[in-house]
Amino acid sequence: MGWLDGKRALIAGAGSGIGRAVLDAFSAEGARVAALEIDPAKSARLAAQYVTYNGDSANLADAAAAVAVSCDRFGGLDVLVNCVGIFDFYRGLGSLDADRFDDAFDEMFRANVKSQLVSVKAALGPLRESGGSVVLTTSTSGFYPGRGGILYVASKFAVRGCVLALAHELAPQVRVNGVAPGGTLGTDLTGPASMGLADRTLGNAPGREEDLRVRTPLQVALTPADHAAAYVYLASDRARGVTGTILHSDGGIAIR
Repeated sequence: MGWLDGKRALIAGAGSGIGRAVLDAFSAEGARVAALEIDPAKSARLAAQYVTYNGDSANLADAAAAVAVSCDRFGGLDVLVNCVGIFDFYRGLGSLDADRFDDAFDEMFRANVKSQLVSVKAALGPLRESGGSVVLTTSTSGFYPGRGGILYVASKFAVRGCVLALAHELAPQVRVNGVAPGGTLGTDLTGPASMGLADRTLGNAPGREEDLRVRTPLQVALTPADHAAAYVYLASDRARGVTGTILHSDGGIAIR
């Protein structure tokens, strides 16, 4: 038996990286899964295997439509996971162009924070009905400086607040937890278009594997699949007493 047998789940940001690994892991553990993905090409690839809705998780109409598709197909919803995010490639406040600052702020927080809240709001009814759970994605950047630029770090600190506030608000009907992945190989994490970073990808940067190994006490360069198990646990009934918690899948950064 799988850890998620009988669960009905929607994964936002499921087209690549950690989101895709979570989608595959949930399916392997027995869940019926649906994907919400903004990129049309990624959505098309997902649709060959999974129930898929091509839309923007930061748009309430799109998120609600994805929830409706999932509920129509599965008869309800037990788990919502959001893995949506963009990165700022370590841009400090002093290096942000004044004429692009507003757009860069809005784009970063729309993707990294608003998408998390909007997707939860869209799924609230079905999750309350099923007594379900939510797993949001923060980052080691939401706990320690130097793991991103000012906008990315601030946005991931905000997701920590979302986890705690939502866990408090939605108990006892819905559990809300988070995963804080560390640096990851093979992700498709891009940057804000407003900062000219939309075509830059973090996961395959030169020398990244060795960089990740030397920065972590466990000397591991983690892949999306390494992080996915944390999401599986938090979504499972084995975590039925866990809410307001963030699991750190980061190679032990905190003990350095």
